[in-house]
Amino acid sequence: SDTSQRRRRTHPPPSAKPLPHPRRTNYSKTMPIISNLRRAASMMTRSPIVGGNWKLNAGDGITKASLVELVEALNGSPEPACEVFICPPTLYLESVQNAATTHLKLCSQNIYSKPKGAFTGETSANMLMDMGIQWTLIGHSERRDIFGETDQLLGAKIAYAQEVGMNTVCCIGEHKEEREAGKTMDVCVPQLKAIADNVTDWSSVVIAYEPVWAIGTGLTATPEQAQETHAQIRTWISENVSSEVADSIRIQYGGSVNDQNSQELASGPDIDGFLVGGASLKAPSFMSICGVFDSTTE
Repeated sequence: SDTSQRRRRTHPPPSAKPLPHPRRTNYSKTMPIISNLRRAASMMTRSPIVGGNWKLNAGDGITKASLVELVEALNGSPEPACEVFICPPTLYLESVQNAATTHLKLCSQNIYSKPKGAFTGETSANMLMDMGIQWTLIGHSERRDIFGETDQLLGAKIAYAQEVGMNTVCCIGEHKEEREAGKTMDVCVPQLKAIADNVTDWSSVVIAYEPVWAIGTGLTATPEQAQETHAQIRTWISENVSSEVADSIRIQYGGSVNDQNSQELASGPDIDGFLVGGASLKAPSFMSICGVFDSTTE
């Protein structure tokens, strides 16, 4: 994809009533004031990336036929300028990989921290890599909230993915009551630290900021809220890892992203793409979201 493209700014009305901004913390106070020129230059170094997390869905249904229908529709869509990955359920990864067009990268929804052994129901990064699957999600809020995965376990998974050379999309985000209490970064910082403590090659890492209150609820962060939190995340990385990593790492937004709000969300200079849930199960909606990065502004 063309990494020199800038994003077009448009201003449609917000699709849902916004939740309050987090309180002003040290992260926003210390956030550097970036000139328009430097902001544009930093965006040029980061290629937009959009992912479709199908979760436990076979396309828009529960059959192989519905999954094939979605893959064929994606294959028939124009190739977007951004990098694209899709995350089918584990049992369909290989069949989708064999059927999908080459610009659609395949991504696992989860891995374990060991290559093999007595770990019933888990997925091996080594086995995925042997199949040619080079991407995985780690730490999605549903893994944290439903299956009780801790930062310690997720850190071990990240470390193992790094060891075997797998690309990781590391998910972070706060719950509604934490957002309303102004504790967004208080929640996200320990999650970021679990990532930073276990990464040796930042070029293989993408961060997905997904406010839990916006996942599958129809609520979404306003463009201003999303950009503010992304900038705070990037500032934390600059101060705790390095400015070079902060400038280069891609940070996705996730949380009820759809083809109606993606254009305005993409205008944020620290928003480098999306992790899409429900809208990724409809090829026209998903490819429309990917297409917001095709446009350039002179």
